[in-house]
Amino acid sequence: MKRLEQQMQFIEEIDKEKSIYRQSYICDGSRKENDAEHAWHMSIMALLLSEHVAPEIDVLETISMLLIHDLVEIDAGDTYAYDEAAKRDQKEREAKAAKRIFGLLPDDQKEKFMNLFAEFETGNSKEAQFARALDRFQPMILNAASGGKSWKEHEVKLSSIEERNEQTKANAKELWDYAFKEFLEPHVKKGNIIND
Repeated sequence: MKRLEQQMQFIEEIDKEKSIYRQSYICDGSRKENDAEHAWHMSIMALLLSEHVAPEIDVLETISMLLIHDLVEIDAGDTYAYDEAAKRDQKEREAKAAKRIFGLLPDDQKEKFMNLFAEFETGNSKEAQFARALDRFQPMILNAASGGKSWKEHEVKLSSIEERNEQTKANAKELWDYAFKEFLEPHVKKGNIIND
Protein backbone atom coordinates (compact mmCIF):
# COMPACT_ATOMS: atom_id res chain seq x y z
CA MET A 1 0.00 0.00 0.00
CA LYS A 2 2.87 2.43 0.70
CA ARG A 3 3.99 2.21 -2.96
CA LEU A 4 0.48 2.91 -4.23
CA GLU A 5 0.09 5.78 -1.77
CA GLN A 6 3.34 7.33 -3.04
CA GLN A 7 2.16 6.99 -6.64
CA MET A 8 -1.20 8.58 -5.78
CA GLN A 9 0.53 11.46 -4.02
CA PHE A 10 2.67 12.04 -7.12
CA ILE A 11 -0.38 11.88 -9.41
CA GLU A 12 -2.16 14.50 -7.30
CA GLU A 13 0.96 16.69 -7.18
CA ILE A 14 1.47 16.73 -10.95
CA ASP A 15 -2.09 17.96 -11.47
CA LYS A 16 -0.54 21.35 -10.64
CA GLU A 17 1.11 21.30 -14.07
CA LYS A 18 -2.29 22.28 -15.50
CA SER A 19 -1.92 25.65 -13.73
CA ILE A 20 1.52 26.52 -15.13
CA TYR A 21 0.97 28.83 -18.08
CA ARG A 22 3.50 29.31 -20.85
CA GLN A 23 4.06 32.31 -23.12
CA SER A 24 2.72 30.61 -26.26
CA TYR A 25 -0.94 31.05 -27.10
CA ILE A 26 -3.08 28.13 -28.22
CA CYS A 27 -3.74 28.08 -31.97
CA ASP A 28 -6.86 30.27 -31.88
CA GLY A 29 -4.99 32.91 -29.82
CA SER A 30 -7.69 33.02 -27.14
CA ARG A 31 -5.45 32.15 -24.19
CA LYS A 32 -2.01 30.92 -23.27
CA GLU A 33 -1.17 27.23 -23.28
CA ASN A 34 -0.48 25.42 -20.02
CA ASP A 35 2.34 22.95 -19.41
CA ALA A 36 0.07 19.89 -19.39
CA GLU A 37 -1.36 20.84 -22.79
CA HIS A 38 2.17 21.42 -24.08
CA ALA A 39 3.27 17.93 -22.96
CA TRP A 40 0.18 16.28 -24.47
CA HIS A 41 0.57 18.14 -27.77
CA MET A 42 4.24 17.19 -28.14
CA SER A 43 3.52 13.55 -27.25
CA ILE A 44 1.01 13.31 -30.09
CA MET A 45 3.52 15.05 -32.35
CA ALA A 46 6.15 12.42 -31.45
CA LEU A 47 3.78 9.68 -32.59
CA LEU A 48 3.04 11.48 -35.85
CA LEU A 49 6.35 13.05 -36.81
CA SER A 50 9.00 10.49 -35.87
CA GLU A 51 8.91 9.16 -39.44
CA HIS A 52 10.25 12.52 -40.67
CA VAL A 53 13.11 12.67 -38.20
CA ALA A 54 14.30 9.43 -36.73
CA PRO A 55 12.15 6.41 -37.56
CA GLU A 56 14.45 4.08 -35.63
CA ILE A 57 14.00 5.83 -32.28
CA ASP A 58 12.12 4.48 -29.28
CA VAL A 59 8.98 6.62 -29.50
CA LEU A 60 7.77 5.54 -26.05
CA GLU A 61 10.99 6.77 -24.47
CA THR A 62 10.65 10.05 -26.36
CA ILE A 63 7.05 10.46 -25.21
CA SER A 64 8.06 9.62 -21.63
CA MET A 65 10.61 12.47 -21.69
CA LEU A 66 8.09 14.85 -23.21
CA LEU A 67 5.51 14.03 -20.54
CA ILE A 68 7.81 14.51 -17.56
CA HIS A 69 10.41 17.13 -18.51
CA ASP A 70 8.26 20.16 -17.61
CA LEU A 71 6.83 18.73 -14.38
CA VAL A 72 9.68 20.56 -12.64
CA GLU A 73 7.97 23.82 -13.54
CA ILE A 74 5.45 23.10 -10.76
CA ASP A 75 8.18 24.42 -8.42
CA ALA A 76 10.59 26.18 -10.79
CA GLY A 77 8.00 28.03 -12.88
CA ASP A 78 8.05 28.39 -16.64
CA THR A 79 11.17 30.06 -18.01
CA TYR A 80 10.41 31.89 -21.23
CA ALA A 81 12.68 30.74 -24.04
CA TYR A 82 13.92 34.25 -24.82
CA ASP A 83 14.30 35.56 -21.25
CA GLU A 84 18.06 35.52 -20.77
CA ALA A 85 17.94 36.78 -17.17
CA ALA A 86 15.53 34.03 -16.06
CA LYS A 87 17.61 31.36 -17.82
CA ARG A 88 20.66 32.11 -15.64
CA ASP A 89 19.46 30.02 -12.69
CA GLN A 90 16.98 27.81 -14.56
CA LYS A 91 19.05 24.62 -14.31
CA GLU A 92 19.49 24.98 -10.54
CA ARG A 93 15.79 25.73 -9.96
CA GLU A 94 14.73 22.79 -12.11
CA ALA A 95 17.22 20.34 -10.55
CA LYS A 96 15.92 21.20 -7.08
CA ALA A 97 12.33 20.81 -8.27
CA ALA A 98 13.08 17.45 -9.93
CA LYS A 99 14.56 16.14 -6.71
CA ARG A 100 11.47 17.12 -4.70
CA ILE A 101 8.76 16.17 -7.20
CA PHE A 102 10.25 12.88 -8.40
CA GLY A 103 11.22 12.18 -4.79
CA LEU A 104 7.53 11.61 -4.05
CA LEU A 105 7.72 8.37 -6.07
CA PRO A 106 8.91 4.94 -4.96
CA ASP A 107 12.71 4.72 -5.33
CA ASP A 108 12.76 2.74 -8.60
CA GLN A 109 10.32 5.12 -10.31
CA LYS A 110 12.09 8.14 -8.84
CA GLU A 111 15.34 6.92 -10.40
CA LYS A 112 13.64 6.25 -13.75
CA PHE A 113 12.05 9.71 -13.89
CA MET A 114 15.27 11.43 -12.76
CA ASN A 115 17.14 9.58 -15.51
CA LEU A 116 14.56 10.55 -18.16
CA PHE A 117 14.71 14.17 -17.01
CA ALA A 118 18.53 14.15 -17.13
CA GLU A 119 18.50 12.47 -20.55
CA PHE A 120 16.19 15.18 -21.92
CA GLU A 121 18.35 17.93 -20.42
CA THR A 122 21.63 16.59 -21.78
CA GLY A 123 20.28 15.52 -25.17
CA ASN A 124 22.70 12.59 -25.28
CA SER A 125 20.40 10.13 -27.06
CA LYS A 126 18.48 10.17 -30.36
CA GLU A 127 15.26 10.11 -28.35
CA ALA A 128 16.31 13.14 -26.29
CA GLN A 129 17.43 15.02 -29.40
CA PHE A 130 14.06 14.38 -31.03
CA ALA A 131 12.20 15.37 -27.84
CA ARG A 132 14.19 18.59 -27.60
CA ALA A 133 13.55 19.35 -31.28
CA LEU A 134 9.79 18.92 -30.72
CA ASP A 135 9.97 21.14 -27.62
CA ARG A 136 11.26 23.93 -29.85
CA PHE A 137 9.14 23.13 -32.93
CA GLN A 138 5.77 23.05 -31.14
CA PRO A 139 5.84 26.71 -29.97
CA MET A 140 6.56 27.79 -33.56
CA ILE A 141 3.38 25.99 -34.66
CA LEU A 142 1.33 27.78 -31.99
CA ASN A 143 2.92 31.16 -32.64
CA ALA A 144 2.31 30.91 -36.37
CA ALA A 145 -1.29 29.73 -35.94
CA SER A 146 -2.11 32.45 -33.40
CA GLY A 147 -0.97 35.20 -35.74
CA GLY A 148 2.49 35.57 -34.24
CA LYS A 149 0.93 36.91 -31.06
CA SER A 150 3.62 35.87 -28.59
CA TRP A 151 6.49 36.70 -30.96
CA LYS A 152 5.08 40.19 -31.40
CA GLU A 153 4.38 40.74 -27.68
CA HIS A 154 7.95 39.82 -26.75
CA GLU A 155 9.59 41.48 -29.78
CA VAL A 156 11.34 38.24 -30.68
CA LYS A 157 14.15 38.39 -33.21
CA LEU A 158 14.61 35.89 -36.03
CA SER A 159 18.22 35.38 -34.94
CA SER A 160 17.01 34.36 -31.45
CA ILE A 161 14.61 31.80 -32.93
CA GLU A 162 17.37 30.44 -35.16
CA GLU A 163 19.79 30.21 -32.23
CA ARG A 164 17.21 28.44 -30.07
CA ASN A 165 16.53 25.98 -32.87
CA GLU A 166 20.10 24.98 -33.71
CA GLN A 167 19.34 21.47 -32.41
CA THR A 168 16.13 21.37 -34.42
CA LYS A 169 18.14 22.18 -37.55
CA ALA A 170 20.71 19.50 -36.70
CA ASN A 171 18.35 16.75 -35.51
CA ALA A 172 15.09 17.44 -37.36
CA LYS A 173 16.09 19.20 -40.57
CA GLU A 174 12.86 18.46 -42.41
CA LEU A 175 10.82 19.95 -39.55
CA TRP A 176 13.12 22.99 -39.34
CA ASP A 177 12.96 23.63 -43.08
CA TYR A 178 9.16 23.41 -42.95
CA ALA A 179 8.96 25.73 -39.93
CA PHE A 180 11.27 28.29 -41.49
CA LYS A 181 9.32 28.43 -44.74
CA GLU A 182 5.78 28.10 -43.38
CA PHE A 183 5.99 29.71 -39.93
CA LEU A 184 8.92 32.09 -39.71
CA GLU A 185 9.28 33.72 -43.13
CA PRO A 186 5.61 34.79 -43.31
CA HIS A 187 5.78 36.33 -39.84
CA VAL A 188 8.99 38.15 -40.63
CA LYS A 189 7.20 39.65 -43.66
CA LYS A 190 4.23 40.63 -41.48
CA GLY A 191 6.53 42.25 -38.90
CA ASN A 192 5.60 39.83 -36.11
CA ILE A 193 9.23 38.63 -35.92
CA ILE A 194 12.05 41.18 -36.01
CA ASN A 195 14.41 40.46 -38.90
CA ASP A 196 17.76 41.45 -37.54
